[in-house]
Amino acid sequence: MDDQTIPLDAETKVAERPADHEAELRLWLRLLTCTTLIEGEVRRRLRDEFDMTLPRFDLMAQLDKAPNGMTLGELSQRMMVSNGNVTGLAERLVEQGVLDRRASPTDRRAQIVSLTAEGRRAFRAMARTHEDWIAGIFAGLDAADIETLMALLAKAKTSARTAVSGGGE
Repeated sequence: MDDQTIPLDAETKVAERPADHEAELRLWLRLLTCTTLIEGEVRRRLRDEFDMTLPRFDLMAQLDKAPNGMTLGELSQRMMVSNGNVTGLAERLVEQGVLDRRASPTDRRAQIVSLTAEGRRAFRAMARTHEDWIAGIFAGLDAADIETLMALLAKAKTSARTAVSGGGE
């Protein structure tokens, strides 16, 4: 590869051929690129600094909001993943001593999981650091930029929900 051949991301390739694609496709690719970059960095930092995966962090975040615990089914719904995925994540966190598991008093088939005191402490330390990472990632945006972007993303979310529910083409 010579010095003038630089690999392009999908968004840049689309922008170079505007007649071939609509603005909506470029928007989708930009959103996807941002999400992929940020998620990849958060995954890397969680792994490097805490030996934690993003799915485990997400599960702990859900339980931090539920001091009395949740069933694995409730966690599965909130995290929008299968029961099997949640069960595997919970097993590993129980082994690490950050999750406690007990039978549901109302349904013998269900298990309730909750953070242990150590799990809550560890999660909250990770969450504070995570917030700092996110603030750093968006440090190039001022308050007005963030407010504008939030408003536009709210409209995009509404548009996407309408399309997904069959209300748009």
